Amino acid sequence: MLKKILLLGGDILFLHLALLLTVIFRYPEQDAIMNFVKHWPNFSIVFVIWILIFYITNLYNLNIKASDMKFVRAALNAILISSIMSVIYFYLVVQPTITPKTNLAIFVIVYTILFFGWRLFYQAIVFRVIPQVNLAIIGSNHYTDNLLSELKKNPGSVYSPTSVFRDPSKLDNLIENILQDKIKAIVVCNDFGDSERMENTLFSCLPYKIDFFNYPDFYEKITGKIPIEAIGQNWFLENLKEGRKDNYQSFKRIFDIFISCIIFVFTLPFWLLIGIAIKSTSSGPVFFRQIRLGKNEKKFEMIKFRTMGIIGNDGAPTMENDTRITKFGLFLRKTRLDEIPQVLNILRGDMSFIGPRPERPEIVIELERHIPFYKTRLLIEPGLTGWDQISGSYHSPSLEDTMEKLQHDLYYLKHRSLSLDVAIVLKTIATMLFHEGR
Repeated sequence: MLKKILLLGGDILFLHLALLLTVIFRYPEQDAIMNFVKHWPNFSIVFVIWILIFYITNLYNLNIKASDMKFVRAALNAILISSIMSVIYFYLVVQPTITPKTNLAIFVIVYTILFFGWRLFYQAIVFRVIPQVNLAIIGSNHYTDNLLSELKKNPGSVYSPTSVFRDPSKLDNLIENILQDKIKAIVVCNDFGDSERMENTLFSCLPYKIDFFNYPDFYEKITGKIPIEAIGQNWFLENLKEGRKDNYQSFKRIFDIFISCIIFVFTLPFWLLIGIAIKSTSSGPVFFRQIRLGKNEKKFEMIKFRTMGIIGNDGAPTMENDTRITKFGLFLRKTRLDEIPQVLNILRGDMSFIGPRPERPEIVIELERHIPFYKTRLLIEPGLTGWDQISGSYHSPSLEDTMEKLQHDLYYLKHRSLSLDVAIVLKTIATMLFHEGR
């Protein structure tokens, strides 16, 4: 968290510095501070726009290095979108007390240079100055291997696996390792069949100010997923505080109705145009209708704009690069426009804007046979978008990918809140802006 706060603070600082340099370059013979104060009220709104766009385009993901081309492309896209939004703001909202055209152009150039310089500096210096938390992992099973793999995929986490105790006899040296390797956190993946000895060993470490984690909690902390293979019914009893979410659920329902009404009214004129495009590019109906399972296994008919051809379509789940998707259907999927008719499902209460994606009843029955706790995702309304959809990875209908989807769904089921919903909405907007749908 400290690393992200510093990163955000640096971005805000350099936004202000870019404005100061802009007025110095633009008005070299005038008082720079007075000009800065004159421009700041309107540019402060611009700063908020830029920070929000940086957030939704994943520029605060510490796992992506500033020198990586993936980061450079994402940053340039974010700066372009931020610049366009700034132009719209200045020309539609701001009164002509300042002349933003040249100032904004200078600001964008100056801040782009400062931004990349700051991020490279952060990566080279600040990232190293803040110490990693040395981590000890106890256990010798696939949980241990999973954890090491996830830590390797998440270099931006604050944890560095310094010691791995795969042999129970080595636990006698645990305190010695704590002192020698400056260990500050311990994750228990396996008690080696002797829970009493493990408790006594960990209890002896209390004077050394160690943070203790079990495998499920630590895995969730660094991945944003729940490790299904490592939890049982007790996990649901301990973590799903459904009685405390009544106010949240009521507010969410009001939000769903209000926003879906707005979307329906403003998009209705485009329904006809999209329908004409669908009919002119492939034969078949405009809408795709299919029975799905909703909250508490209630069946409902989900409606979307059709994106696949009818001829030769066996109704199998969608695969990556599916040849059944039409060219216009691919555009609808990339922009998420095919989802618009689902506002009708939301108005009826079958769905929410945010939640697990609804599945077909026959698929749920089949998956329940192979994946533990699969039906627990049906404890809440399915959603138009969700925690899994913004994870950044394509998930096929395979059991392995479905397991990962459920891990994301359970994380949302546990942590769902207004703040998490806002984060999902913002990330979904980024997906639509940069055509990352599937």
